[in-house]
Amino acid sequence: MQKKNILKGVVFVGIGASIYGMLATFVKLAYQEGYTTSEVTTSQFILGLVGLLILNFIQTITSKKTLPSPTSKEVRNLMLAGTSLGCTSLFYYIAVQYINVSIAIVLLMQSVWFSVVVESVLTKKWPNTRKVVSVIIVLAGTALATNLMNENLDLDWKGIFWGLMAAASYTLTMFTSNTLATHLPVFRKSIIMLCGGSLVIFGFLLFAQIGPLHFENLKSLYLNFTENTEHIHPFNYSILWTYGLVLSLFGTIIPPILFNIGFPNAGLGLGSIVSSLELPVSVTMAFVLLGEKVILIQWIGIALILFAIVLMNIPKKEGKTEKIA
Repeated sequence: MQKKNILKGVVFVGIGASIYGMLATFVKLAYQEGYTTSEVTTSQFILGLVGLLILNFIQTITSKKTLPSPTSKEVRNLMLAGTSLGCTSLFYYIAVQYINVSIAIVLLMQSVWFSVVVESVLTKKWPNTRKVVSVIIVLAGTALATNLMNENLDLDWKGIFWGLMAAASYTLTMFTSNTLATHLPVFRKSIIMLCGGSLVIFGFLLFAQIGPLHFENLKSLYLNFTENTEHIHPFNYSILWTYGLVLSLFGTIIPPILFNIGFPNAGLGLGSIVSSLELPVSVTMAFVLLGEKVILIQWIGIALILFAIVLMNIPKKEGKTEKIA
């Protein structure tokens, strides 16, 4: 039974990570059809909220026991934590405007060593030797995966910046989602966090697209940050039934459900290793659907990053394994 539960966990986490890995490719395709970052993120969060509300309603009326409700303090904390969720999507999607998906996902995976730094600061303890070695391997893998050694490489610094900002936000999201209100049902917790993220997304929509269209003062403020005025136009609602549905399913509904089923069975260490499938899936999707060029040295870098994740999460002693409840 234990092996069966572990296998179930691995399968669910693997599928969830693979679905997450497809996300950026669909975002890039949406950009190619003229949709803006505001339209992509807004459609994802709106439809994601609708989907989770429906699932929460079904769970509430079919549950044989009364489901716990959050306190007002928990709602505030979860909404605040949810802003990092909104920032992760926003920063990541801005990054893929300037750089290839295969580069953006590598930058997002810098959260692997960001989390080591945050953990060390919070615990006030220097990371062990294996974690330090893993971080060095991640950095070396990143240099190869982004092809930094190529003299003819032309990487837009804006894409690099927003990709690293996405990694920082993703690190914060991982820490908060694993520590706040863990007793709540996944749908209720996700809805509250998504509401917090929506504040960031709607704020960006107002600042970068809708606001400058109707208010000259906002337009003047917006033009202080960029000379690009292509995004200033009425909201294109067709995004809701084209890419919005796919993005909400692949980004805010299906993966969290699969992860919440999979991680308790697989365990945090094994689950983290399996979830790194997001990296090769994302690069492969970009290679197949977008035609992005990925050379051998970049695949070697990706392999190094995956190896570092495995190294960081293997049990300390070979004889000890996590017990599955």
